[in-house]
Amino acid sequence: MRRILFLAMLIFSLVSFSALTVYTYESMGWIEDSVISEFEDMYSVDVKVVKLGDGGNVLSRIKLEKRNPKADVVIGLDQSLVVEAVKNDLLISYKPLNASKIENQDIVFNQNYFVTPYDYGAIAIIYDPERLDTTPKTFEDLTKMDKSLIIQDPRSSSTGQAFLLWTIAIYGEDWKEFWKELKPAILTVTTGWTDSFSKFEAGEAPMMVSYATDGAYSYEYYESTKYKALIPEEGGYVQVEGAGIVKGTKNEELAKRFIEFLLMDEFQKKVPLNQWMFPVTNVELPESYEYALKPEKILTIESEEIANNLNKWLNEWEELMY
Repeated sequence: MRRILFLAMLIFSLVSFSALTVYTYESMGWIEDSVISEFEDMYSVDVKVVKLGDGGNVLSRIKLEKRNPKADVVIGLDQSLVVEAVKNDLLISYKPLNASKIENQDIVFNQNYFVTPYDYGAIAIIYDPERLDTTPKTFEDLTKMDKSLIIQDPRSSSTGQAFLLWTIAIYGEDWKEFWKELKPAILTVTTGWTDSFSKFEAGEAPMMVSYATDGAYSYEYYESTKYKALIPEEGGYVQVEGAGIVKGTKNEELAKRFIEFLLMDEFQKKVPLNQWMFPVTNVELPESYEYALKPEKILTIESEEIANNLNKWLNEWEELMY
């Protein structure tokens, strides 16, 4: 496999490429300073990173530009967003040469490789124990906590959409009844994770929807578990994020090399302490990941069910919340 990748790099080093344009969401902007230069050096190209709010905003932009695509690669589409992207014929299928590096093939949620996974993590409720008198153990417990929770809008945020799907996985057809009970517990709905975390850190609410690796974040930066994560007893919902090649790109071969780059150690080893998700390959995890939470029970929704119902669910959520 190393030899195949080396030959690919050698061949493409002899080809003249134009700049590669990558769309991603705001909180993944770290790649611009931390890792993109390594890819640029490999192929002697420039990479332009365009940051667009959250994963939902990335999807909306490539839908808007479908007839005249500006991006070559998109990073940050999870299971639910990919369903919409494929349905709208926005991506091309490409299985990277180094796909075997993905340690757990169960997280390859799109078997046609319209996207390639690069990280994953469970959705969780994070909280500040110093500002919370009672720690909820179930989703029902959450409904009893007045204006204590910050969530993300599932229409614009991949994290928010994953949380909505989590509740649907638990409650099935009764999910709207749960949300009616949950609504008084919600302080605010933000457009994306970054805005949510800013409000949470500012002390506006003691809880927010986030990821199960936030205990690792707390230990890494505060040398304590200042913030804790919980996954209610009903079970956890795992979000897998992937990257894909935009249909209509004029840099398809270079885009393929970029997808492969995301599975290389150079990129994967940067995921834990920048993305705060688990890498998909077997790179060594930092010490702080001893404090990352993994769900004992994983809940899922079939991709076909998501494809058939997502727009309806989002519309029903909007009517219920607003």
